[in-house]
Amino acid sequence: MSDILPRQTAITPSGRGRSEVPTSGWARRDFLTALAAAGAGGAVFTRALTALAQEAGAVSPEMIRQAEWISGMEFTEEERELMADGVGEAIEGYTSLRAVPLDNGVPPALRFDATGRGPVSRPDAEEDLAFMTIAERGGLLRRRVVSSEQLTRLYLERLQRYDPVLRCVITLTPDLALEQARRADREIASGQIRGPLHGIPWGAKDLISVPGYPTTWGAAPYRDQVRPERATVATRLEVAGAVLVAKLSVGALAWGDVWFDATTKNPWNTEQGSSGSSAGPGSATAAGLVGFSIGTETWGSIVSPSTRCGVTGLRPTFGRVSRHGVMALSWSMDKIGPMCRSAEDCALVFRELHGSDGLDPSAVDAPFAWPATRPATELRIGYVPELFEDPDEPDTADMSQEEAGQTRAEWRNSLEWRVFDRRTLDELRDLGFGLIPVTLPSEYSIRPLGIILTAEASTAFDELTRTGRDDLLVRQIENAWPNEFRQGQLIPAVEYIRANRIRSLLMRDMDAALADVDVLVTPSFGGDQLLLTNLTGHPATCLPNGFRSADGTPTSITFVGRLFGETDVLSVASAWQEATGYHCRRPPV
Repeated sequence: MSDILPRQTAITPSGRGRSEVPTSGWARRDFLTALAAAGAGGAVFTRALTALAQEAGAVSPEMIRQAEWISGMEFTEEERELMADGVGEAIEGYTSLRAVPLDNGVPPALRFDATGRGPVSRPDAEEDLAFMTIAERGGLLRRRVVSSEQLTRLYLERLQRYDPVLRCVITLTPDLALEQARRADREIASGQIRGPLHGIPWGAKDLISVPGYPTTWGAAPYRDQVRPERATVATRLEVAGAVLVAKLSVGALAWGDVWFDATTKNPWNTEQGSSGSSAGPGSATAAGLVGFSIGTETWGSIVSPSTRCGVTGLRPTFGRVSRHGVMALSWSMDKIGPMCRSAEDCALVFRELHGSDGLDPSAVDAPFAWPATRPATELRIGYVPELFEDPDEPDTADMSQEEAGQTRAEWRNSLEWRVFDRRTLDELRDLGFGLIPVTLPSEYSIRPLGIILTAEASTAFDELTRTGRDDLLVRQIENAWPNEFRQGQLIPAVEYIRANRIRSLLMRDMDAALADVDVLVTPSFGGDQLLLTNLTGHPATCLPNGFRSADGTPTSITFVGRLFGETDVLSVASAWQEATGYHCRRPPV
């Protein structure tokens, strides 16, 4: 840091009166150390660092080196280089969050209130059997046209056959699966039908603990981890008679599609990853390797792989499904939901999962009815008009030829997505839905609130960072957990709590925005709605709504509901799917 920088005003170590932050690098470090010794809070440090960043134009690795005392850690020069831009962006975000007026009475966000068919025949081809819906397979099982053991062996064989291409399996569970399948067959033969999932094989994202099998979290430091607890979702599915055939891949510690042994692939285009972090559930469900799967979402981890792989994913209201026995990433944002071939399948699985268990303090009891008792066309559907407009053509004048080409290709893709999204609106109108314009909360900057996830995830894996075992993770780039965890060490508590107080306002305003509608239809990645609705805890289901002309890969649309409005969301989604059939297409693999 240059000695020619002007002196900056700051609170004194005692907290009374005012003093000046020295301009010399060494003197400034001594000053900040004195602040720490006197018990000064993180906001003091942030103010000084903000002043330096504004003067210098950017956060430098040297600034991070001088800040390391606040976290009690020492980073390498390479790690500081990776962190610099992210820390600088976080400081800019703090500035926008501080601009939000907060009355003393606003607390942090701590609480989130707010079809019958005829019988089907067994298909001639085994592959057709693998792609049937839960309701269709369930009918075959109950009529004993097919056995659970036959289904289980079919899926185990498909998992073994296609996993070398898709890399969606971390651990097969054949012994457990066959034991559960044979028990299901005995019970069904004696007339003891547990429900629609009885005898249906499923796959678990490998954040879900099952005793006797590794629960790796997709990360090399935990690849041999066997946890003693059984996740509530695994228990409830076992009680429902479902058959666990595999622990499916998860992007390391729930980010992306790269796990410790591979990149999980998209069955529609195996040159692409399947997206994540519910990478294995998305890929395996799309390829007909499981009857259904269970994923988790904190910020897009069900929506993104559902989009890439063309499956239907349900992200329930925060607190609807117990997270006991499932890896914690963000205590105030993590959610668990089904990934299936249809919205109706999601409803059948969710019916077995929801409700409190006495083990997860955030899990609540709330009613869920399926089939829905209210006709879908009586529901009011909202939409945000500007999210369905074509994006502006990007300015590529200052880009390299390669960057310009990639940017323009992404823009052309987004134009095609908008065509499909607007077509979805027309299809809803054709079904008799009236669409009501809605304005989402826009008073606050949404992206800076992402520090809530960074702070909580960094806390969840603080030991991993402090011991240096984060170096074992495969992805060591700017946009990956090791760098994000290190940046999280520098988030002041004041800014984290401020963000959660703004989140309370956001939850209030989102509730008001949806007051006149039952369901919101939105582009899956339109504006900031994905982060917004994950912060406010609202349920959403993501469904395929078209296929790109360039490579035939799926696009998606999302239906968002009011808090605890899963019945309405799934009712609209199911009605639209029955009329359109995009979800019935199968990937070429």
